[in-house]
Amino acid sequence: MPTEEAMAAPISLRDRRRAAATREILEAAEHQIAEHGPAALSLRAVARSLGMTVQALYHYFPSRDELVTALIVKAYDALAEAVQAAVDAVPDGSPGDRVLVAAEGYRQWAVAHPERFQLLYGTPLRYYAAPVDGPTTQAVRRMSAIFEHEMFAGFTTAQLAAAEAPGLSAELLSYLDQLPPTGVRELPPASTALVMSAWGHMHGMVVLEVFGHTSFLGDHQAEIFRMAMRNLFQDIHSRIPAAGTGTATTNPPETGGAPASRP
Repeated sequence: MPTEEAMAAPISLRDRRRAAATREILEAAEHQIAEHGPAALSLRAVARSLGMTVQALYHYFPSRDELVTALIVKAYDALAEAVQAAVDAVPDGSPGDRVLVAAEGYRQWAVAHPERFQLLYGTPLRYYAAPVDGPTTQAVRRMSAIFEHEMFAGFTTAQLAAAEAPGLSAELLSYLDQLPPTGVRELPPASTALVMSAWGHMHGMVVLEVFGHTSFLGDHQAEIFRMAMRNLFQDIHSRIPAAGTGTATTNPPETGGAPASRP
């Protein structure tokens, strides 16, 4: 009996050509960003590099915003794939090992692709506004889901609900409780706050390095980042009660000092 895939209509030659042209345009735009930075992105220059007219390029991307959106989604997907690949390389690692490796995968991609990282997290492009709850939002959620899963693997919902996050107002907790889930399960407000705090610390360290603010550390930047992330994740895990208790565990998952992924 034919499978659904076998019964599906083959992709037409026209669609294959369109897909190939779209890939070429995105690659040419990425090359321009790598050469001149995101702010210098020009549809005219991209078209010229491919031997196309701007009018022909508009058949694939009707506006600069649509091209920028596609580039952002592609960069987020590449970043998420790098983080997931780093995690998959240590399938038998402890939760502490895996979330640390995820953070290192994030840093390594950013350091290797500074211009694409700048497109995601640098100065906002003038006149560009991402579609509300559009493909860029979905791409961010995909990456967030990886970190949420690795950070809280092995903890029950009850444990996460009892996580210590002192100083948060009732208004903030209520607001966090209404946010849509980004991972494989809905997180309690306190754990959502811990995720946001962790991401801010991790991302801040990476931004400092990518934009050259920690260059005085030379080859030791990776070691400083690893130490900071190890301490960060140990602190977060220590705020989550052990199973069957009402107080935070004094024995958080071990965050090893020699993860498999290296810069």
